[in-house]
Amino acid sequence: MARYDKGHRDATRRHIVDVASAQFRESGIAAVGLAGIMSEAGLTNGAFYTHFESKEDLVRAVLLDALERREQRHKDNLANGIALETTIRDYLSPRHRDHAAAGCPTAALASEIARHPKATREAFTGKMSDIIALMAAQMPDGSAAERRRRAISVYATMVGALQLSRAVSDRQLSEEILENAVKAALSLANAR
Repeated sequence: MARYDKGHRDATRRHIVDVASAQFRESGIAAVGLAGIMSEAGLTNGAFYTHFESKEDLVRAVLLDALERREQRHKDNLANGIALETTIRDYLSPRHRDHAAAGCPTAALASEIARHPKATREAFTGKMSDIIALMAAQMPDGSAAERRRRAISVYATMVGALQLSRAVSDRQLSEEILENAVKAALSLANAR
């Protein structure tokens, strides 16, 4: 029996999560099979069950990981005094639109998550609430409740616009969606 270095199991699990995350965001959860994930990860199908109980277990792990990374970006922005406007413009950029596999898991997967078991939706909800709270902390002025309301509106605008900009076949319309969503999100963020 082969012996592996300490940390090999964790590194392998991390690699599977990274591969699955990119594939889920690029093609959708339902369209991605375990065999394809494991093949791209350079592992056998049987190795999957050493790390995860099921595909749903992997979906939750991917969501938590991807949303924690996005949450960390918001924390870093807040700590470094980066304006919410920068976050909005980066999120609603052609670069983000064109690279779904490395982009926001919310925009890529929200419509599918709605049909997943409660445990997966609860994991998603918890991280979404954390991200909304961080966005609210970047809002200018207003009570905590008002800033939260605006953060929810801004994030919903951002996610919906990104989804629409990816879905349309007309490149000009896609650009208009992004440009107008930036203006709308900024207006919502600064409304009192």
